[in-house]
Amino acid sequence: MSEHAAPDHPLPRGPALPGSALPGSALPGSARPGPARPDPPPPTRTNGPTNGPTDLRPTDLRAAMSRFATGVTVITTGGRHCHGMTANAFTSVSLTPPLIACCVATTAHMHEAITRQGEFAVSVLGAGQEHLARHFTDRTRPRGAAQFERVPHHPATRVDAPLLTGAAAWLECRLATRHRAGDHTIFLGEVLTTACADGPGALLFHGGGYHALAHRATR
Repeated sequence: MSEHAAPDHPLPRGPALPGSALPGSALPGSARPGPARPDPPPPTRTNGPTNGPTDLRPTDLRAAMSRFATGVTVITTGGRHCHGMTANAFTSVSLTPPLIACCVATTAHMHEAITRQGEFAVSVLGAGQEHLARHFTDRTRPRGAAQFERVPHHPATRVDAPLLTGAAAWLECRLATRHRAGDHTIFLGEVLTTACADGPGALLFHGGGYHALAHRATR
């Protein structure tokens, strides 16, 4: 959704459950078995690739990950590299030190913007901000500061980047490090300051579409 899981590992063989037969032993009252038999071969996969992970198509991974509901953010940079990009490949990484991560395609304009600017901001979109999520994925939108002209925003306090007004939360980050990962780069940001708003709910992305999650007051 931006400008744009793990390989299978066999489970370790643990001890037998109480009441189960261990290899070479017998349950009380049963006949003593012969020599232990070798484990049967693993079942054949019938609903996916059979020749290893290289057979996985990008569309297969995209379809699987579309079942994973996420929040929606708009990542922004300012200065000479002013830009905004909708992204849901975003997560917290560490509380001490405070770190977040966002994944950006190496071909995206935001990739160069974060790399050159060395800092960025994140606006976590509220339930009523689907139009902003769509705006910052529209490839026909203006470039540079012009893309923010009709978008309510205000300047960040610790970094040179715009924050989207009415968002559910804001984070201002300094680029800590980056790691190339396939056709994306994982940008780790040191969080300098945060702020939260009351009541906007949350905008979710699931199944290839946007969904609004209404705010529920906690008791």
